[in-house]
Amino acid sequence: MKTKVTAVFDIGRTNKKFFLFDSGFQEVHREYERFDEITDEDGYPTENLTALENWAKEVFDKILEISEYEITALNFSCYGASLVHVDENGKSLTPLYNYMKPLKDGIYDSFYNKYGPENEISRVTGSPRLGMLNTGMHLYWLKYEKPEVFEKIKYSLHLPQYLSYLFTGVPVSEYTSIGCHTLLWDYEKNDYHVWVYQERINQKLPPIVSSRKTIPINYKGKTIQMGVGIHDSSSALLPYIRSISKPFILVSTGTWSISINPFNSSMLTLKEIENNSLFNMRIDGSPVKVSRLFLGNEYKLQIKTLSKYFTVSEDYHKTVKFDQGIFFEIIKDFVHMFKWSSIASDDMPEETKIPYDKFEHAYHQLMLELVLLQEKSIRAAIGNEKIKRLYIDGGFSDNEIFIQLLSQYLGDMKLSTTDASLGSALGAALVISDTLLEPKFLKKNYALKKYRTLIFN
Repeated sequence: MKTKVTAVFDIGRTNKKFFLFDSGFQEVHREYERFDEITDEDGYPTENLTALENWAKEVFDKILEISEYEITALNFSCYGASLVHVDENGKSLTPLYNYMKPLKDGIYDSFYNKYGPENEISRVTGSPRLGMLNTGMHLYWLKYEKPEVFEKIKYSLHLPQYLSYLFTGVPVSEYTSIGCHTLLWDYEKNDYHVWVYQERINQKLPPIVSSRKTIPINYKGKTIQMGVGIHDSSSALLPYIRSISKPFILVSTGTWSISINPFNSSMLTLKEIENNSLFNMRIDGSPVKVSRLFLGNEYKLQIKTLSKYFTVSEDYHKTVKFDQGIFFEIIKDFVHMFKWSSIASDDMPEETKIPYDKFEHAYHQLMLELVLLQEKSIRAAIGNEKIKRLYIDGGFSDNEIFIQLLSQYLGDMKLSTTDASLGSALGAALVISDTLLEPKFLKKNYALKKYRTLIFN
């Protein structure tokens, strides 16, 4: 008898993944792929969209032929801030522009002169000025820099919805992609911002549907419920939302450390926006307060420098364990020693000065300074809410020193770590299911570990 499964494409910037989950949301199959980047017409690195399309179709068609599985549903979790523009024949008109592609200052000046002030637009859209990371600005740029292309666009689809479109032929927009720092959505009016209508951008965006929506498609003789896709950050939040009843903060660590507050009850303030806060969106259209920190990137840069300074291998830091004695030495006469390369901080010195003669001491110093930044970012996400639970997933959840120090400086919160390597894929499977999760779901599926605050004597 065939095992009924939900299939999910989980598309990151680096890894392209395909999963099958059984009815209990246990992973039963996975495939990984990577593609070399290509360049757009300006020579800027970008995703190889054609390779991604071909791989997705090949993998899915192959799995359909495997006799042990019956695919009942398919969904898509993808990185955000990326648009595919298609013409009336469904053919893509441009490369999948990289969201880091720089924009000329003139584009910003033109936009904010028309629709400013910038602070007010950022406040109501929950979207600081982020260049192409604001997909609304991406569309504005395209309209005025490449008008001949813009006029040919039938639909502009965020990447999760484009992959869904590949399989269904049905163009849609979806809340979590629209609401993630796009500059498109007015959170006060719960509608597109007025500038979207004035620029006729709304005419390029398909109708908005619920993230839960599925479309029954006869695919090669099999009826499959096709999801409409979901933004990966919003998807990764779902298993927590559905299995935890009390308010919490989720800190997803990696290149970026994202502190996510799904229990926000107010609009962002100008000060919060200046301090790197923004809005994502839940599947019901409500705002999710997010505070960003370039933690993993900075960590990688500083480790490279420290390893060279102490003439140790770049993997040596993985062997360092938390040492209470070293910690006491550091905090006794604490001063900030690291000048950050990719983070702005009022406390950092003009240049890095390391007085220690051992890597272990310098590493503890580095981790303490990063944890102090992380604490500030977490408290920014909390704001005035009464939230006492904190979940850490991603790369830093395995860093003993990071977790021990964070539990010390956030002693008023209950801290737990999870192994959420499947988070965004699992969320994409959950969102198109009506299954209720039991309270122990995270413990069973996510290797949940609870930490007690250290008491230093």
